[in-house]
Amino acid sequence: MDLIYANIILAVLGSLELDLVALVVLVIIGIIIILLIRLLLILIPAVLLAIVVWFLTGSLFWAGITFLVIAALSILKKL
Repeated sequence: MDLIYANIILAVLGSLELDLVALVVLVIIGIIIILLIRLLLILIPAVLLAIVVWFLTGSLFWAGITFLVIAALSILKKL
């Protein structure tokens, strides 16, 4: 009879460990998604200005420079 109780306890503990691992993984994924969304929101002005520069000059080089400068300024502003 004690063996049956021991097996039940081990099964419950094994299930709890799996649930705990799943919870930690889901929390980490959620944090990564939130950080990516915040980063995308910060980079929207840089993307828009790069598109404007690309339309005006036709140069991907200057559009890239514009994107990098505005993105760097936006990130530094948030710090």
